[in-house]
Amino acid sequence: MAIGSKNLTPVELDKIEDALLVEELKKAKEELFNLRFQSATGQLESHGRLRAVKRDIARIYTVIRERELGIRALPAAAAKPAKAKKAEAETAATTEEN
Repeated sequence: MAIGSKNLTPVELDKIEDALLVEELKKAKEELFNLRFQSATGQLESHGRLRAVKRDIARIYTVIRERELGIRALPAAAAKPAKAKKAEAETAATTEEN
């Protein structure tokens, strides 16, 4: 089993919206910076955590890029409003015609 964050598995990342993914990415990069700083000063206790954070960052970047390319679907919460907007536009168009 990987040492990485338990809440950043690919299955969990599928449920997170793009804006929250960017926030998670910022947090992970900040943590990586702090871990590198601790490593340079000799204060780092767990070197495995450094590797895990790097992998978490890579996972987030992968999910973001797959969504851009259309390989991975958007979360259900983000997909529903788009369909709702389309349905409202169609309803409005038919109402104007009548």
